[in-house]
This record gives sequence, structure tokens and C-alpha cells, in this order.
Amino acid sequence: MTHTPHELAEEFPEHAGKMSELKQSDAHFARMFDEYHEINRQVHRAETNVEPMDSLAETDLRKKRGALKDDIWRYLQN
Repeated sequence: MTHTPHELAEEFPEHAGKMSELKQSDAHFARMFDEYHEINRQVHRAETNVEPMDSLAETDLRKKRGALKDDIWRYLQN
């Protein structure tokens, strides 16, 4: 598979260690992290036409990805 953009380790490289710790110690963070990555992979597959979808569905996924990214960022700031 090609490189998937928007991976959290690349989005927040300064928090890579903290994210790794939180995935192990905080179930809520782990769920957000996993959901973000699943949605991110779906967006990437749609963008590369591996699994094409209509533009409204793709836009919806991008909005969900953005909202999760914002939630994860806020979580990392606390």
C-alpha cells in the first residue's frame, strides 16, 4: 500500500511518545486513536480510488477525521 498521509505520528510528532503511552493507559484515547486511523485509511483508499465512493460520503469521512483530530489534539494538550 502507498504511504497514507495524515497519520497522527506525522501530524503531532512532538507528542508521539505521549500518544503511545495514552494508547496503553487510557481506553478512551485508544478508541479515538483507532477510530481516527480507520477513518484515515478509508479516506486514503477513496482518494486513491482503491475503494471509490461518492463525494458526499468522502466529505463526511473527512469531516469526521478532522473532528477526531481536533479531539485528539485537545486530549494531548491536557
